[in-house]
Amino acid sequence: MIKVNLTQRIWLAFISLILLVGLSITIVYPLSIRGTLTEETYRMIEQTQATNMVSDFNPPANQYEFIDAQNQSRAVSHFVYPEELSMEYGSNPPSDIYAEMVSNAINQEGQRGRYEIQFGDQTIFYVVSQVSNRENDTGYLISYMFDAYRNSMVDRLWERLLYLLMLTSVLALLPAIWLKYYLQQPLTILGNHLDQIANRDWQEPLQLEGDEDFERLSTQFERMRRNLNSYDRAQKTFIQHTSHELKTPIMVIKSYAQSVKDGIMPKENLEQTMDVITEEANRMERRVIEMLYFTKLEQMKKDQLNRSKFVFGSLAYQIEERFRYQREDVKIHVLSPEVEVNGDLDQLEVMLENLVENALRYAQDAIWISAESTTDHVKIMVENNGDAIEDEEIDELFKPFYKGNKGKFGLGLAIVKQIAELHHGSPRVDNTDHGVKFTVTLPKQDDVSLEEQSSKTKRKKK
Repeated sequence: MIKVNLTQRIWLAFISLILLVGLSITIVYPLSIRGTLTEETYRMIEQTQATNMVSDFNPPANQYEFIDAQNQSRAVSHFVYPEELSMEYGSNPPSDIYAEMVSNAINQEGQRGRYEIQFGDQTIFYVVSQVSNRENDTGYLISYMFDAYRNSMVDRLWERLLYLLMLTSVLALLPAIWLKYYLQQPLTILGNHLDQIANRDWQEPLQLEGDEDFERLSTQFERMRRNLNSYDRAQKTFIQHTSHELKTPIMVIKSYAQSVKDGIMPKENLEQTMDVITEEANRMERRVIEMLYFTKLEQMKKDQLNRSKFVFGSLAYQIEERFRYQREDVKIHVLSPEVEVNGDLDQLEVMLENLVENALRYAQDAIWISAESTTDHVKIMVENNGDAIEDEEIDELFKPFYKGNKGKFGLGLAIVKQIAELHHGSPRVDNTDHGVKFTVTLPKQDDVSLEEQSSKTKRKKK
């Protein structure tokens, strides 16, 4: 398949259009104009026939002999049958032509009829009118005309049409040239910006003005550029935070290992020193696992969830048992365990675990894990009786690597937000009379199915 660029496509489109119009005119025009001029020829014959007839039926003599008349474009000749009705006429047509004309006249049923006959490479148009003289003798006046007039008019109009078509073709190139430059400029700008993005340079904004389609394309491109820019900043921030989070345990492990190698015990004995190294290694492992899990959630799609229905208590009591002895001074209460939840059990377990682990850092002596079912949603709530959160911190809590005054890695609540959004839900945090409450709102199965079905339908249409 031959590849052509945009400019070549525009030229090919205009040339094809011109050729199509020219071909259509070449085929349709001669047929239509010939039919019109044929009708005009008959009209001229009938008009001349009616004008030259006198009351006693004495038609004028022909100006040209039959052979001479064929070269005259507007000459109308007459003869009468039978000849006894009038003696003023020119020479009759050749016998075969004369015989066919007379035969059509005799067999004619109406007062007037139109006919044509071939004579060599020419066509003779003739009109037969039934007439009578003063003695009431009836006969036929036959008036005829060669096609020289029609052919000359067709040739003349066709010549002018060709000139007009050539002029129109030349003028049609002007909008083609304008369209070429009109499309080429914004596409060139767009191509340059795409090259910049290919080279990971997406700082320069794009704004195309004028045509509505170009403005819409510019808006879409600008949205893509901002998303890429945001993703690039997030990626750099993630790498920076990752490096920072891993640097501390690595330095501790390295320094303790070097001390042991040099025979110096940072702690009282070798066992305690190795415990520090092991603790820091475990801490670093947990950070790596959380980072990998957070990255995995960012890549997951909503239709990859392994949904199932389960009773909230089956998950809540498991989490309560897991964290029961993390802080012996804090009591974990499970409320509304009978509420039915629909979602990915493994993901929701991680989400609830992170919320409880976060609450344990700030609770004074109580944590409440509960669920609430409404008409359209299920709410999962974790509340602690710790200190209230500052208003300026509330909007920052669910951002990656944001750590409160007792935070660890800064990914726990970010993972909560990712899991909630994968379930078409959303998290929020509020200061209450008792302390702080985290609420995750999830739509019920019917709403989720409807949205997934709608999104699949849209994908099929595309």
